[in-house]
Amino acid sequence: MSGKAGGTSARTRMTGKQRREQLLTIGRTLFADKGFEATTVEEIAARAGVSKPVVYEHFGGKEGVYAVVVDREIRALLDSITGALDDESATARGLLEKAALALLDYVEQSSEGFRILVRDSPAGQSTGSFASLISDVASQVEHILAAEFKSRGLDPKTAPIYAQMLVGMVALTGQWWLESPKFKKAEVASHLVNLAWNGLTGLEQNPRLRTPVR
Repeated sequence: MSGKAGGTSARTRMTGKQRREQLLTIGRTLFADKGFEATTVEEIAARAGVSKPVVYEHFGGKEGVYAVVVDREIRALLDSITGALDDESATARGLLEKAALALLDYVEQSSEGFRILVRDSPAGQSTGSFASLISDVASQVEHILAAEFKSRGLDPKTAPIYAQMLVGMVALTGQWWLESPKFKKAEVASHLVNLAWNGLTGLEQNPRLRTPVR
């Protein structure tokens, strides 16, 4: 009897902020393991030891939990990559290496968060999808590519195209590496940079397809 009362008392003493963080932590794990559609409010509440209305009170439903979780993960990844690119003394290749390692660091250290980001977002939600993540990250590297293109006599206006391709390549490789971790992080990063950099150094000024377009 006393043990049960103690448990109830412990739950009662949890502040609103603590309860919110608990629900977010539980939701994050469930979304990573099962995906958005398969996760239910009932399961989130059960794991937290509360009733469903408590989840609704804090977030309005699982969509609210998901939105906060995704927002935090995107900010964490973008902050990591932005921080890696904030080095005025680094060369263009050095910045590329830093960006690749920053993303792979995130995959390695926050695998649950990355699993959530690469899943499809709920219907009707425009942010939080893998595509929107790639777009957000690409916007961080456009100006670097534009400066590099200008120095090489290439059209800097095309930098956004290459930024999307470059970030997409790194992100998809990170997704693959998460499921096939037989290669070390530095090894994956070195091969990514090898393809990206050696490809960039051989860019044509005015690329043209050799295959007729129908």
